[in-house]
Amino acid sequence: MHAIARRLRTCLVTLVAASAALAGSAASAQAWPQRPVRVIVPFPAGNAGDVTARAISDRLAQRLGQPFVVDNRAGAQGAIGVDAVAKAAPDGHTLLVTSLSPLVITPHVSRNLPYNPLTDLTPVALIGWTGMILVAPVNFPAGSVQELLAYAKANPGRLSYASLGAGTISMLTMEVFKQATGLDAVHVPYKGSAQAMTDLIGGQVPIMFDGMTSSYAHVKSGKLKALAISASKRSALAPEIPALAETGVTGLRNIGVEGWTALLAPAGTPKAIVDRLNAEVNLLLGDAEFRARANAQNLDIYAPSSPAQFAEFMARESARWGAVARPLKLE
Repeated sequence: MHAIARRLRTCLVTLVAASAALAGSAASAQAWPQRPVRVIVPFPAGNAGDVTARAISDRLAQRLGQPFVVDNRAGAQGAIGVDAVAKAAPDGHTLLVTSLSPLVITPHVSRNLPYNPLTDLTPVALIGWTGMILVAPVNFPAGSVQELLAYAKANPGRLSYASLGAGTISMLTMEVFKQATGLDAVHVPYKGSAQAMTDLIGGQVPIMFDGMTSSYAHVKSGKLKALAISASKRSALAPEIPALAETGVTGLRNIGVEGWTALLAPAGTPKAIVDRLNAEVNLLLGDAEFRARANAQNLDIYAPSSPAQFAEFMARESARWGAVARPLKLE
């Protein structure tokens, strides 16, 4: 009987402790935010992540009664800004809005990252995505993926492609494409989109996968032509551009690459705050004004998702890009 009583007391203590923890978590969410919230973007102003962060911050400030201040911490391919969030106090007053590269690509091409995105950050919500467009100068002889592959076969060793640098999604998307099609093309890395676009438009380099947020304006103006979009389906924002799966090339039937953007917090941020943020962002994703603002930057919006679904998605993306990057030995 004494043993049973002890077990009952132990269970009671555990239940009381759990209830207190839940109550404390709920209280912290109700009290949050208590001061301005810093939203770190690990890229310069004007980047897709920056535009998204500003749109979200404006609306969250209105909803939650505290300023949400965007802080651009560019450098080291996003690692500086991400590390600042990973080391911040996990109290909901420092957040991260970033595209996928410093989360699921850079860790596989840089040995000395000061953070582990899968353990040092808490996924909050997926926001939007942009397809990578395969673009070419208007005078390039190929106007489709089929014609590009035929041109490359007829001109062995003569094709090159631009990217935003070794280990970027721009480069790795083309490497996925090369593996799937057998395309022979030499990599020409650039330090940013602006110079790469200038040389592409001028015909100094013939092809490139670039984010829709930066390249589609040149397609619409007639300075470049689009051969395909890398996403698994056509973008509603550019319905005239075929998805890779539609090109008729067998190896491309199941290829889809999306440059996604998301909201995260430091690891250890109270679950109640994470859930509140997730709920607020999911409300925004269905808001017509917010969607219009994102679409104006060529960003498609995801359907609402939970933090757990985002965490699973990020783990899959990390495994996927690791498998692409590691054989290239970019470190």
